[in-house]
Amino acid sequence: MSEVIATYGWWILGLLLLGLEVVLPGVYLLFFGIAALVVGANGFLVPGLSWQSEVVGFVVVSVVAVLLGHRWYGQKRVSGESDGLNRRTARLIGRRATLTDAIEHGQGRVKIEDGWWRVEGPDLPVGAQVVIESADGSLLRVRPVAPSGD
Repeated sequence: MSEVIATYGWWILGLLLLGLEVVLPGVYLLFFGIAALVVGANGFLVPGLSWQSEVVGFVVVSVVAVLLGHRWYGQKRVSGESDGLNRRTARLIGRRATLTDAIEHGQGRVKIEDGWWRVEGPDLPVGAQVVIESADGSLLRVRPVAPSGD
């Protein structure tokens, strides 16, 4: 009877850790929760294991789960990161835009997507095509688009 209680204890611990994974930031509780569920399932498959064997099994399965999870999740996270995330001005560099306000005395404005941006560059009329060369905060430095030889 005590083996059944210990087995259910592992299941409860596993479900508790998986529940905490949903609430708390991070990913590591997921692997320990999976390890507890594996040890609980092992308790049903191989009854009569001592509690020391179950703890050793939990530690071994936890280490394996963390290593496999880190290998899989770490690669996914790095490859999924966006270089321009939270740096919108960095994503605008090299892009073409049309001046909505003339650049006079080195200052003007362009509309890109849903926002207005202050620009700095040589004096140009409204409607001129510019290329964004760099950014300093929300100020974009631009140059005129070279005329094509059509």
